[in-house]
Amino acid sequence: MIPIHQRILKDIETRIMSGIWPPGHRIPVEHELLKEYQCSRMTVNKALSTLVERGMIVRRRKLGSFVAARQIDRTVMDIQDISTEAELAGHEHSHQILLRTIEILDSTTATRLGEVAGAEILRLHCLHAVDGKANALERRIIMLDMVPSARLESFASVPPGKWLLDMVPWSKARHVIRAVSADATTARLLETERGEACLTLIRQTWQSRRTVTYVEFVHPGDRFQFAGDFHPNERGAIDQPPQGSAS
Repeated sequence: MIPIHQRILKDIETRIMSGIWPPGHRIPVEHELLKEYQCSRMTVNKALSTLVERGMIVRRRKLGSFVAARQIDRTVMDIQDISTEAELAGHEHSHQILLRTIEILDSTTATRLGEVAGAEILRLHCLHAVDGKANALERRIIMLDMVPSARLESFASVPPGKWLLDMVPWSKARHVIRAVSADATTARLLETERGEACLTLIRQTWQSRRTVTYVEFVHPGDRFQFAGDFHPNERGAIDQPPQGSAS
């Protein structure tokens, strides 16, 4: 006999994987599942909790459970732009430049970047969408003395990350991944709820000990995940800075 919670889990999983229940579809509420499977609330909760852990459903307080949006995997150690990642995964990418200003680097930001205050920077805010759904809010700084050609680039047709990958060499990169809660502005732009969990990737790239670009990508937690496959014989390579172009 298959345990009841496994039957519930398998039935819901099959409907999701077959497309019968698409992303955003509301899962039957608890009392409906209790009635259908003639089981306890604890049994239903065990099945739903497992599906949440697998990333197949999301639970909204006071609203119920819903089929999770399909996620895009990002290999943590790679430096790729969001548009290329989306296209390789078979999705349609679009972007919108929200802010583009030339500023003077303030002392606080200069200390964080390890640079000297007073340098000219290009500050960019960009909203990325995948299959028409907001997927990432990008906040980027480009050092104009390192990338002078960025001064005249609008980034209207090519997103900043892709443009930098094609144009600017780098010698060192650092990634930091954090979990954050969406503030009001971020929630509005990413079409999520204020306080919802988000994943933030902070990346800084250098060339000859000088910062090329510093960027923060904020992703809705239910639409994105970071993933990587590693093998023991690759450890030496992992410990070294990636080689390529800035993103």
